[in-house]
Amino acid sequence: MEITEFFELSIGKWRSQRSGHHLAFAHFEEVLSNIDIEPLSTDDPAVLEVCKLYDTNPASITHPFRMTWEGESDWDDKPISGTTVLVPIPDVENPSRGKLLRDKGYAETIPAVAKYHLSDDGIFTLLTTYDLAAAEERIWFANPNLRFRVAMIKTSDGKGVTTASFSSEIRSLSNLTS
Repeated sequence: MEITEFFELSIGKWRSQRSGHHLAFAHFEEVLSNIDIEPLSTDDPAVLEVCKLYDTNPASITHPFRMTWEGESDWDDKPISGTTVLVPIPDVENPSRGKLLRDKGYAETIPAVAKYHLSDDGIFTLLTTYDLAAAEERIWFANPNLRFRVAMIKTSDGKGVTTASFSSEIRSLSNLTS
């Protein structure tokens, strides 16, 4: 699988079930959410804003997208929601590697730059270093409508794990048939 195929395959509406272990709190959490991943054009104002934030030439990017999510956790009564713009920049020499620019991060809600790698067996690995934490995520497809995601949130030095989670995500097919 090529990186462009991975990004294109991710586009759609997904229903996610995540189980997380918060090691610092000795707590298990279940989160059910809806995730919408929509493609953006390279000249979309939100994409250009992310490029400007990181002083990046828009000609160097590929397949930018917006991810929006809404969900509920058994740990908190308040709904979980958010949105972020993601801008991939493939490595010129090795397109299966690159950087992923985000206007908001995963472990900390600050702008973030992650390094990504797509392995030969189709596993997308994303490594992000934040101010107070580091995140490692792996995403892969079992088939075009089922994907899995594992994530670890680590201490800023990368030596301790504070949270580990597993998600299964099923594409909503209701919009594809109409």
